[in-house]
Amino acid sequence: MLICVFTGFSSGLPLYLLINLVPAWLKSEGVDLALIGLFSIIQFPYTWKFLWSPLMDRWSVLGMGRRRGWMLLSQLLLMGGIALLGSLVPSDGPSLQLIALLAGAVALFSASQDIVLDAYRREILADDELGLGTAVHVNAYRIAGLVPGALSLILADHLPWPLVFMLTALFMLPGIALTLLVTEPQLARVPQTLRQAVVEPFHEFITRQGWRNALYILGFIFLYKLGDSMATALATPFYLDLGYSKTMIGLVAKNAGLWPCVIGALLGGLWMVRLGINRALWLFGVVQLLTILGFAWLATVPPSPWSLGLVIGAEALGVGLGTAAFTAFIARTTDPRYTATQFALFTSLAAVPRTFFNASTGYLAESLGWVPFFLLCTLLAVPGMLLLFKVAPWQAAPGSEDSPS
Repeated sequence: MLICVFTGFSSGLPLYLLINLVPAWLKSEGVDLALIGLFSIIQFPYTWKFLWSPLMDRWSVLGMGRRRGWMLLSQLLLMGGIALLGSLVPSDGPSLQLIALLAGAVALFSASQDIVLDAYRREILADDELGLGTAVHVNAYRIAGLVPGALSLILADHLPWPLVFMLTALFMLPGIALTLLVTEPQLARVPQTLRQAVVEPFHEFITRQGWRNALYILGFIFLYKLGDSMATALATPFYLDLGYSKTMIGLVAKNAGLWPCVIGALLGGLWMVRLGINRALWLFGVVQLLTILGFAWLATVPPSPWSLGLVIGAEALGVGLGTAAFTAFIARTTDPRYTATQFALFTSLAAVPRTFFNASTGYLAESLGWVPFFLLCTLLAVPGMLLLFKVAPWQAAPGSEDSPS
C-alpha cells in the first residue's frame, strides 16, 4: 500500500502540471486565451499510449528490468522536461512553439510512466488487494494535484517562473526514490519477441474471454464513466452561468471537491475488500449516476455556496467511489504477463470519451439548456450500468470473481 502511495503521487504530478500550472503560466505571461485552449491537444499521448506499451512489455532498459528501468527513465525525463519548460519565455513567438513541443514531450513521458506504473502495481498486488491498492493510488494521484495546482501557483507570486518549475520538478524525486528502492516483479514468462508482445496480449484477452465477452468488457470500459465525464466537462462554465463568482467557485471547489473525492476513493477501496469488485461497481455506479442529477437540481435553485458545495462534494464523492471500483476492475481484467499493453489499452479506451465526446458538450448544453443536458448525461450513464449484468454480475461472491490466473 505504501508503494501505491508513491506510484499515485508520481503519476498524478505531471498530468496536473499540464492541466493547471502550464495554462496559468501562459496566461500570466500574456498568451492569448485561444492559444492556451489549443494546448489541451498535448494530452493526446494519454489516449494513444497503448501503441508503444508493447515495447515496455518486451524490453528492459538501464539494466534494471522491464518495470524499474522504464520507471526510472520516464521519471528522469519528466524531471528534466518540467525543469526545462520553465526556462522558456512564452511571450516570444518561436519559444511558444518550443513550449508546445516540450509540453507534448512531458505528456508523452507522463503517459509512458503511467503505462509502467500501472503494470508494476498490477503485478505486485494480489487480486484481493486490487481494490484497496487502487484506492490508495487514486488518492495519492489526486493529492499530487495540490503541488502544481496550489503550491506552485502560490510560489509563482513570490518567485520567478523558472525557479517555480524547477522546484515543481523536484517533486518527481519521491518517485525516483521508489524506483531505486523497490524490487523487480518476477513473472513466469516474458514476451520473447516484439511480435509476441504486440499480438499475445490481444490474443490472450480474446481467448480468455471469448469474442462476445471481450466486446462486452470493452463496451463497459468505454461507457461506465461516459455520463459522468460529459457532465463534469462544463462544470466551471455551468457555475459561472448560474451567477457564481470565480472566487466562490475556487474556494468551494478546492474544499468541497478534493476531500470528498479522496475520502470516497479510500472508503471505496476499504469497502471493496468486503464487497468485492463486482458489487462495488454496482453500488458505486448508482451513486455516480445519481450525483449527475445534482447538477440538474443546482440549475433550478437560487445561487448559494451551500447548494454549490453540496453538489460539488456529492459529485466528487461519486467520482472517488466509481473511479476506485472502475480502475480495480480494469486491473483485474488484465493478465499479469501482459499488464503494460492490456492496462494501457483499457485505460486508453476509458479516456476516449474525455478526449473526444466532451468536445460536443458545449454544443449540446447550448442547444438543450442546462437541465435537459444533465438529464441526457444521466441517461448516457445507464448503458454502462446495464452492461454490469454481463461483465460483473452482482451474484458473484466477493472471493470468487473471475480474474486472470
